[in-house]
Amino acid sequence: MAGGAMAENMCNQKLLPVFHITGGEGWINDPNGLVEFHGEYHVFFQYYPHDCKWGPMHWGHVKSRDLTHWERLPIALYPDENEDGCFSGSAVVWEGKLWLLYTGFKQNEGGETVRQLQCLASSDDGIHFVKHGVVIGEKELPADYCPWDFRDPKVFRRGGMFYCIVAAKKRGAGGRILLFESEDLFRWKFVVDLFERDGKGFMIECPDIRDDMGLLLYSEQFYPADGNKFLNVHSSLYCFGELTLPRGYRAEGEGEIVDYGFDFYAPQTFPNTPVMIGWLNMWDRTNPFEKYGFAGQLTVPRRLIRKGNRLLQQPVYDGVPVRTEKDFSTLSDHLLVGAVKVQAKGLSEFSVCLRKSDEYVTLFERRGDVWIFDRSKSGMPISGAEKDADSLAGIRRMPYEDIEQTEIEIVSDLFSLEIFVNGISLSSVICPPTDADRLDLRISAGSCIYTRYQMK
Repeated sequence: MAGGAMAENMCNQKLLPVFHITGGEGWINDPNGLVEFHGEYHVFFQYYPHDCKWGPMHWGHVKSRDLTHWERLPIALYPDENEDGCFSGSAVVWEGKLWLLYTGFKQNEGGETVRQLQCLASSDDGIHFVKHGVVIGEKELPADYCPWDFRDPKVFRRGGMFYCIVAAKKRGAGGRILLFESEDLFRWKFVVDLFERDGKGFMIECPDIRDDMGLLLYSEQFYPADGNKFLNVHSSLYCFGELTLPRGYRAEGEGEIVDYGFDFYAPQTFPNTPVMIGWLNMWDRTNPFEKYGFAGQLTVPRRLIRKGNRLLQQPVYDGVPVRTEKDFSTLSDHLLVGAVKVQAKGLSEFSVCLRKSDEYVTLFERRGDVWIFDRSKSGMPISGAEKDADSLAGIRRMPYEDIEQTEIEIVSDLFSLEIFVNGISLSSVICPPTDADRLDLRISAGSCIYTRYQMK
């Protein structure tokens, strides 16, 4: 669709998520450059403003004081004569400036002539950026790695040095994560291949590391399914361990799934705050939201907690309680935009119908030792490249833990549901009409408390 015709269409039918980050119009994917600067949270993202399909990547930009209300800012990075796209990356504050380290993409003749090299940009005010060109190029990349699959730098500081991890691919082999170091962000040198072994999928993307938690996050294309885990065409994983220089990263076990839902990828964290945001979508999916003029949104921010070798998540939002009920077996309410929390002791049964109308419903319930999420009747159909039975049926499963205290938190926006059970998450987009807002809950427990929150 021509740009003008699309713009007219978007103006006629525009409907956006209320508190989730979008581009306003057009396509978005990975969150980029999460950072705190001048007392505000900044989030950038992969953005193509001219169509609801992936195109030459820009960096969209929003900021917030409370991680709930976001102010849209001018596009931070544009493709130019030196790069056909500004791919994913990260941000760091240094000497009073905001610096972006990102992947400059050059198509050339395609295939092995593609170049993905790491570039630098800076800003005094956090809004207007000046590009400084390639700072980690082919001469910094060891010769046995592919310069056409080399992307998504995550910069961090340790001591007086800058470090960055970059997703890479070894020639004739699989995905890797490489570590580089610098004193000044401009001159970098290779340190180590973090694992010195291939990932299980085709290519690793969007690595993120937190020294304060010993946490490594990464995403993998075509990661193999494992029971009810990793059913999406691409998956996001985490592991705990220790980064020892110059030896690499020693993980305390295999990579574990970050989110059990249909729509979660490429998470990134803020450097100074253990809060994570991911892309609330998945590659190779149909897009029923195109009629509203947008494609893609980011997850609600999530505070990260380490419990042993498990990663737990708590949604972050600015909400006020508007209804509370105690010790009931059935309950009806309305939930379109907001959140509900159910705290139960001795839970034996739980079933909730969300975004319900006479025609549509999304179901989340316990069945034996699993939680079932079913979006098969949630609204306009959404399909993808996945061919397993659960995916085709609109179902995702998450393990149930038989413990004394269960806390279930459900965050709802116009086109998404993010569900957290004792810190384990399941996130999916849905596309019902806005008048589908009923909630019907059935529960059996020794005691329970229901609270609904309205966003401020």
